[in-house]
Amino acid sequence: MNKKNILYAQSGGVTSVINASAYGLISKALKDPQIDKIYVGINGITGVLEGKLFDLTKESFDKINNLKTTPASAFGTCRHRLKEGDEEGFQKLFKTFEDYNISYFFYNGGNDSMDTAHKIDEYSKKIGYDLKVIGIPKTIDNDLYGTDHSPGYGSAAKYLAISMLEASIDTRSMAKDSTKIFIMETMGRHAGWLTAATSLAKLNRDFGPHIILLPERIFEEDHFIDKVQKEVSKNGYCTIAVSEGIRYKSGAFVSDMGYTDSFGNRQLGDVGRVVANIILTRLGLKVHVSIPDYLQRSAGHIVSKTDQTEAIMVGEKALEYALNGISGFMVAINRLSNNPYKIEFGKVPLFEVANNTKYLPEEYISDDGYGLNQHFIDYAKPLIEGESYPPYENGIPKYVSFPIE
Repeated sequence: MNKKNILYAQSGGVTSVINASAYGLISKALKDPQIDKIYVGINGITGVLEGKLFDLTKESFDKINNLKTTPASAFGTCRHRLKEGDEEGFQKLFKTFEDYNISYFFYNGGNDSMDTAHKIDEYSKKIGYDLKVIGIPKTIDNDLYGTDHSPGYGSAAKYLAISMLEASIDTRSMAKDSTKIFIMETMGRHAGWLTAATSLAKLNRDFGPHIILLPERIFEEDHFIDKVQKEVSKNGYCTIAVSEGIRYKSGAFVSDMGYTDSFGNRQLGDVGRVVANIILTRLGLKVHVSIPDYLQRSAGHIVSKTDQTEAIMVGEKALEYALNGISGFMVAINRLSNNPYKIEFGKVPLFEVANNTKYLPEEYISDDGYGLNQHFIDYAKPLIEGESYPPYENGIPKYVSFPIE
């Protein structure tokens, strides 16, 4: 049998379970007689462009096994995006593929990563290079088109819900003569999935959040201030979750910093403080702002077991698809039912994922626009269920690492 080599790389913002997908792919590949070498691109596609690959084939079982409980990107990631017509870039990329005899390429990431994977798949066909390209879904934003949900979202949702619950209890304790308002700013530029997840804090008892500001709703200052006043009068305090991507009626981001990143995205920052200043100016109440930022996407100490299990499975399914000759698709999760929670795996064309965004459905948002309803709870609750704790040493999690410098 003519054995073949595979190449796996990670891209974009990290999650608590992206390495679990790596584990699923790699552990399955190590047992497959069709596979010879297993390479990873150091720091995503940039490492592939520079010919910087790492051979995992001879790594110990324990180190590979510990990938599934290690958050962030064990092999390094990047924000590099291949541009249409970048002939020099594609030639460098395929030189690496040829040098390492790569027959299967797996790219683990979000929308921009699927765009890159699609371009690689198209270029391989253009030049006649036999390469199977499969996308592995990953994003805490949960905005990937064609899949019910994305690995990474469940764990981020769990972290945010727990954090909001505990912060709401804290604020309630201090509200008599101190902080009246607590604001948590979440990631999620265009879709409010992460912000919505804070509503899960109320599953057992309603301590908050009392207001959830979603990018799917226009931010109306006067209406918002009225809502804050009502909640403070009712509860003695008010906790608020706000998406970094909320906009005014004009379409301008509330937190627009005035410049763009390398992908052309407007840079946003401190929307929580902008909202806090509005409350302070209009109502004179003491406000505390928290920005979980990287914490919400790398909280390996409180991972959702459902999320981790599915992350492993999409990695395994990616290898299965590639070995069956499938190319140009991303692994998708299709939900069969909420209760009992059941899923199956499918696939969606890479170009469809790259050119679409999955927004929070209108039917999930409460009538007043400041919360979520039972439809969202039924959707999201299964995704945060179960706990998977990493091994501990000296009182803190023991995570695995690889040379990425």
